[in-house]
Amino acid sequence: MKYAFAAKHQGQRFSFGYPVCPYLEDQAKLFNLGRPEDIGVQLTEGFMMEPEASVSAMVFAHLDARNFVVN
Repeated sequence: MKYAFAAKHQGQRFSFGYPVCPYLEDQAKLFNLGRPEDIGVQLTEGFMMEPEASVSAMVFAHLDARNFVVN
């Protein structure tokens, strides 16, 4: 865990609503897999998370993982 805070981890983190995953409504698919409501996180009708400070991501811990843009 200490490596995560020191930014020495490898790979990429992709979140919905950013250029790599521009469609915020796809957040619902991730919610169906992870069941965040079990820890008190809910998805609004606009596909935003509550509580407001919540974050989600798909993390790929591979040396060749790269960021890209969907057109």
